[in-house]
Amino acid sequence: MASAPLTIEVQSEIGKLEAVLLHSPGAEVENMTPRNAQRALYSDILNLSIAQKEYEQVSGVLNKVAKTYQVRELLIKILDNHAERETLIGKICVTENVTDYFEYLMDMSSKNLAAVLIEGLPAKINTLTSYLKDDYYALLPLYNFYFTRDASVSIGNRALICKMASKVRMRESLITEAIFRNPRFFDCNLLNAHEFQPGNDEIFMEGGDILIAREDILIIGNGMRTSSQGIDQLINRLCRSTNQDKWHVIVQQLPDSPESFIHLDMVFTLLDVDKAMVFEPLILNDNQYQTVHMTIEGGKVTKIKTVNNILSVLKKLGMELEPVICGGNADEWNQEREQWHSGANFFAFAPGKVMSYARNIHTLNELSKLDYEIIPAWDIVNGKKDLSKTGQCVVTIDGSELPRGGGGARCMTMPLRRQSVNWPK
Repeated sequence: MASAPLTIEVQSEIGKLEAVLLHSPGAEVENMTPRNAQRALYSDILNLSIAQKEYEQVSGVLNKVAKTYQVRELLIKILDNHAERETLIGKICVTENVTDYFEYLMDMSSKNLAAVLIEGLPAKINTLTSYLKDDYYALLPLYNFYFTRDASVSIGNRALICKMASKVRMRESLITEAIFRNPRFFDCNLLNAHEFQPGNDEIFMEGGDILIAREDILIIGNGMRTSSQGIDQLINRLCRSTNQDKWHVIVQQLPDSPESFIHLDMVFTLLDVDKAMVFEPLILNDNQYQTVHMTIEGGKVTKIKTVNNILSVLKKLGMELEPVICGGNADEWNQEREQWHSGANFFAFAPGKVMSYARNIHTLNELSKLDYEIIPAWDIVNGKKDLSKTGQCVVTIDGSELPRGGGGARCMTMPLRRQSVNWPK
């Protein structure tokens, strides 16, 4: 008997996690050379066997606390249905200009086809044109797909399919859309950013830039991966798809470089009802990057103004957050070094219970001072520690290879359902 579809519901960054979408890295991560590492948006090449061992810690911990869904498993189920397979493969072939592979792909087994769609399809060298092409692949490997955060966002009961900044990642959006559109898996209202203004290349947004602070507050990064036009369109569509009368959107401008500032969640994440992890130079110190507070009432922007910083406007809206400094207070060099290695990119699986990389020792030390227990992920996976019996804690993942892809624990997790939060009165 088929299980009932999961109802999507996410109203915060910190509510107790009940379900999450993951993608364990596979052969696609190794199907890369130094020449195409930059195109893949990586800072370096990953060692797959080590990356998989590190990722086992992420998925192993989350399997203990929530229901986990794997992209590949859901994709295989979609491909088992002929009509759904035809729709998805048709979209991919047209989008990636490989229509001559359509029948070849349609004839594959679902398991093999899912592998090809994620790991890449070597080109057939059977014409002069294909021989002279510089690309080994007809369908490029999806090197970035283990960062499931970017292609979609859960906002309340809505699943937003993101229009990502790089065409290299378009197939991630198409696969994710097919998953969320399927009523066998999830019950949600679908918002597809590719349909906002088709053909407008100025509209793009990614999930790493979109934080749900509270049911009425979004915090959105405006930088190399999320455009101001993308934010405007998202606000417009959200207002149309909800009965909520009043929204607050806090927009944080981000630098175009270095690449570690790729998303807002690389410089700011929420840890608990009263704490946030911040990269101090950008979030708290004076700089050239604006923080803008937008008030939306009755479906229209009624106020828009520059404010001091994210924390100051959240305080006015009733969310008083103590900043925890990524890299520690003592040394700006440590702050920059640990931010580069995703030191601000925390994922909360319950209020005050978070995941991050073990390598960022100065950041972890700041949390230790606040009485967060530091717990190695393997202790949870192997049953030595029971998270239901711990207080506030940081579960630490070994991070020598995974950070090379340019992201941390929040990047690797796409929450589908969280419990509501008891906010301080």
